[in-house]
Amino acid sequence: MKKLLFIFNPLAGTGKVKACLSDMIDIFVKAGFIVTAHPTQGPGDVDKIITEYARDYDRIAVSGGDGTLDEVVTSMMKNDIHIPVGYMPTGSTNDYGSSLGIDKDLIDATNIAAHGVPYTVDVGAFGKDNYFVYVAAFGIFTRASYATPREAKNILGHGAYLFEAAKELKDVPAYRIEVEYDGNTLYDEFIYGMITNSTSVGGMTGIIPGDVSLSDGVFEVNLVKNPKNPLELSEIVSALTGVKKDSPYVYTFQASKIRFKSVEPISWTLDGEFGGTFEDIKIKNIPHALDVVVSDENNT
Repeated sequence: MKKLLFIFNPLAGTGKVKACLSDMIDIFVKAGFIVTAHPTQGPGDVDKIITEYARDYDRIAVSGGDGTLDEVVTSMMKNDIHIPVGYMPTGSTNDYGSSLGIDKDLIDATNIAAHGVPYTVDVGAFGKDNYFVYVAAFGIFTRASYATPREAKNILGHGAYLFEAAKELKDVPAYRIEVEYDGNTLYDEFIYGMITNSTSVGGMTGIIPGDVSLSDGVFEVNLVKNPKNPLELSEIVSALTGVKKDSPYVYTFQASKIRFKSVEPISWTLDGEFGGTFEDIKIKNIPHALDVVVSDENNT
């Protein structure tokens, strides 16, 4: 029989995985898997489990928020482990699950993880030995994703991020950055930037222009210039929410490699979790690096 390693975060999404745990394991068993279930124990636990045991399994199933999935994938990339991954999202925004067409209903998502087919996607390399699944970002609002208390995320969902993010409007930091990407260079003052491989960010769609593929070897990049007045800020918001297609205050492009160089250190988030502070960071798209299990209907 095939072996499946089931890693789940018991605290994500008000702990709803606990109520479905027996049914989820039953689905995997009926699909022909011998199941090892492992609840995450804290920082560093996922990396230890993946590093020491993942190679003994035929499939990995992950239930939690996008941050939990990021931990699993990061450890797999660092250890050069290539095993199909099923994802059952329980977090507050679940951007990546939505991009893959995976239902937030845990039973439906578990059926996909058990019976679906592998879909090969790109992964982002962030500096040395760090990775992200769908977004690397800096600037205004990004701190909210990892600063929001877990209890607030579970109770308020996406609204908790908005509440925390609103606090940052009092003092918007701007960074002078030289950006190099695929043979091009630009230099400007930015309040926000994101490098994505997803159809939504922070639960919002329309923020990423054009058609998005998770397996085309390039990122979608949005860099927001520092607005000089409320009118410019309003236009930026319209561009980021999809109300306007283009804005002179927002750079949008695709790139496979991108480098950010700044005078002062900049804090980054990777898939909603704190990713470190850097003055010089290189980001690279690794094409076709991960097999994610999706429904046959969504394998496009």
